Amino acid sequence: MSVRITLLPGDGIGPEVALAMKKCIDATGVKITWDEEIVGAPAIEKFGTPLPQDAIDSIKKNKVAIKGPIETPIGKGFRSVNVQLRQELDLYACVRPAKYIEGTKAVNTKVDLVIFRENTEDLYSGVEFDVNSKEASTLIGVINGMSSRKVREDSAISIKPISIFGSKRIIRYAFEYAVKNNRKKVTLVHKANIMKFTDGLFLRMGQEIAREYEGRVVFEDVIVDNLCMQLVQKPEQYDVLVLPNLYGDIVSDLCAGLVGGLGIAPGANIGAEAALFEPVHGSAPKHAGQNKVNPTATILSGIMMLRHLGEMKAADRLEKAVFAVIKEGKDVTYDLKMDRNDPTAVGTQEMAEAICRKLRV
Repeated sequence: MSVRITLLPGDGIGPEVALAMKKCIDATGVKITWDEEIVGAPAIEKFGTPLPQDAIDSIKKNKVAIKGPIETPIGKGFRSVNVQLRQELDLYACVRPAKYIEGTKAVNTKVDLVIFRENTEDLYSGVEFDVNSKEASTLIGVINGMSSRKVREDSAISIKPISIFGSKRIIRYAFEYAVKNNRKKVTLVHKANIMKFTDGLFLRMGQEIAREYEGRVVFEDVIVDNLCMQLVQKPEQYDVLVLPNLYGDIVSDLCAGLVGGLGIAPGANIGAEAALFEPVHGSAPKHAGQNKVNPTATILSGIMMLRHLGEMKAADRLEKAVFAVIKEGKDVTYDLKMDRNDPTAVGTQEMAEAICRKLRV
């Protein structure tokens, strides 16, 4: 029986890496009907919005989706489509593994982490008011009337909500993952020494939930700046990390850097009613249409999707094929070569085809 999955190719290099992923997933033999929907720049051109309702409706119907990267304008223009999707579909758990793959230019070969980032709250919640706006001025007036610490009148304002509900469900999700996947330790990351009420709440919820898992999973907490230093020096002492939204975004990129870069960094966004899989990297519009970028992150995201669907054997076979191609270092894109100017580097689709050949062996 065929599984129906929403495919959002995205923009920039998105359609290229999405095509490479699709080739590899189809080569596993898992029967999938792809429901392709336009988002990002092509959707703006056609529909006047980067996130048409049809795309959202498709994900709600199919329950599972995978997407290529979508460009987010910096400091202007439309808000992040990625953030909109997470909030619209309540995809509260962002899951980003970071694991050493032999053949990559990893900074550290001892990395084997899974990062759980709360996806709907914190400074990414989108509650933001521009400088000199009526809303910002009103809010500044209220704050200055309540606090001895004054906010300058020429300030833009972002709100950092962290709730009991949001904290508990991401922390519990991380613990449940640790139990099911034989992970030994959950580390909660925070800045509660400074943000005593928001990060403090996140920490207290972690301490509360950890008591339910005593004897099964070790729990610890660490301040985020200390964590960043420790990750660079000795990442092997960490296993599962659970973080509020902003720290999770930053730390997951740091971990990707440790294992060789965003080109091999997969991700998933999980909610109670839907799951959306995507590479961590951006849309790199300057490379669009050149058939040169690394498709690994999107293919690995597809492997996470297969496991979510219960297709464990297919996922294991495809992962083995990806790792074999990277280890051999022959049919890989320029960024996976020891010398980025190596003329033997292959294109995006050629690397995907090499992975498909490994599957057939």
